Amino acid sequence: MKHSEIALFATGRVQEEMGPLSWLVLAPLVGILVLLVLPASQTRLIKAVGIGFAAVPAVLAGYLYATFRPAQEGFQFVERATWFTFVYPNARSGSGTWQEVPIAYGMGVDGLSLPLVLLAATVGFLAAVASVGYTKRVKEYFLFFLLLQAGTLGAFATTSTLLFFIFFEVVLVASFFLIGVWGSERREEAAYQFLIYNGLGSLLMLLAFVWIFNAVLSFDVSEIGKRLGEAYLSPGTQAFVFALLFLGFAVKLPMFPFHTWMLRAHTEAPPAMSMILSGVLLKLGAYGMLRFAVGFFPEVAYQASTFLAVMGLVNLLYGAFAALVQKSLKMVIVYSSLSHMGLVLLGIAAFNTLGFQGAVFQMVSHGLIAALLFFLAGAFTERFGTTEFSALGGIGKKLPYLSGVLLVAAMASLGLPLMAGFVSEVQVYVGLFTSDLRTYAWIALLGLVLTAAYWLRAVTQATYGPLAPETERKPLSDLQFAEWVPALVLVGLIVFLGVYPASLSVVVAQGLAPFSPPVALLP
Repeated sequence: MKHSEIALFATGRVQEEMGPLSWLVLAPLVGILVLLVLPASQTRLIKAVGIGFAAVPAVLAGYLYATFRPAQEGFQFVERATWFTFVYPNARSGSGTWQEVPIAYGMGVDGLSLPLVLLAATVGFLAAVASVGYTKRVKEYFLFFLLLQAGTLGAFATTSTLLFFIFFEVVLVASFFLIGVWGSERREEAAYQFLIYNGLGSLLMLLAFVWIFNAVLSFDVSEIGKRLGEAYLSPGTQAFVFALLFLGFAVKLPMFPFHTWMLRAHTEAPPAMSMILSGVLLKLGAYGMLRFAVGFFPEVAYQASTFLAVMGLVNLLYGAFAALVQKSLKMVIVYSSLSHMGLVLLGIAAFNTLGFQGAVFQMVSHGLIAALLFFLAGAFTERFGTTEFSALGGIGKKLPYLSGVLLVAAMASLGLPLMAGFVSEVQVYVGLFTSDLRTYAWIALLGLVLTAAYWLRAVTQATYGPLAPETERKPLSDLQFAEWVPALVLVGLIVFLGVYPASLSVVVAQGLAPFSPPVALLP
């Protein structure tokens, strides 16, 4: 096959055309081109175009899921083409020779990335629907919104570390403008803090990718996995590169103490942006940590598993205790997200198949639950101008449907059986209890108690009790049609994964198969 051809290996056949993964990323970019030619005054048409092009990736992601083959090893729907070629010193030969190195455009998904592609496409579409009420600079908003969606989808769908970095940077730029322009009062400060923290994290990630490229002369994930075993890297070098990757993605996760950017960003970001920020973007950090840091350096990761468990506990308990004393619903959701991402770290720290599977399941389940919670926070803010409990008390009497969905979301977050959060938490905890870190598992059980405590407190203060005087006098509308769509879809997916977790776990198991051999060989 010529380098100029793009091959699709979805079912063993080769097609000389772009596959669905390229169209998945291109669809939002085509939407941007369409929006550019529309007059800014046509706000209804702009919203329709923005939502329509946000729906295309969701449809394509559904097709990928429906045709994915869990029994087939490795990446599927693979697309490869030579992007450019340059002359580079052959560091492996040690003789100072130079050689031509082709840099490939690579796309593909496996059981680790496909669930996150599906998550990003679904939450992105629902966030676009939730943006239908926005009136400020609508054209520019949807331009950056579609750019953000293209970046997140590309980051999860690519098999190239170089392309992952590029898509990651696209996400940072789009998020910066969405927070800085359409956020609340201190939006610019929050946007710059977001950019600085995540920019430093991406710098560490880039240094690690370049270091790896210098050792193996490839940006392709599969090739790196093969060649790293052949290229001699001293234990100290491996630990150093692992640390670069881990810290770079820990900022995005976010891991304590690199979490402060998230507090400010969520406080100031528009509701739809918060849906994507917590529902999707935090998973870029968890995905990168598992795919690159653990996937490339499993021995180093295994040796660092105790540290991962400690930091996971810190995230879990610090976020839970902080959520327990908050005075606003939105900040409870923010700290709850921080706490639940600690479960991802604990699942990775377990360093067994069940723990890894629980970590991935937690990424997906928390993504759906967090998107629903931040959507509801936006609905409350639109009606009351705040999510302070003092202003929301007793709203269950006036807004029964909105309050009911909040109760369902809170129960899902605290891990109620038959909901997605329960399945992911069971896998993480069982994975920990069957590892060498069972002591940390006992401590982590405190997180279950705290989660139940802060969500019951939050729901009670927000929806029960006497109505605030200003609330009693104010005419309020319950969930509208445009709000029912995201609410029902997210609730339906949360319940579906809780009732039928095999629909996801079978796919995830395929992606985790390459992680098993190196783990099994460890003492």
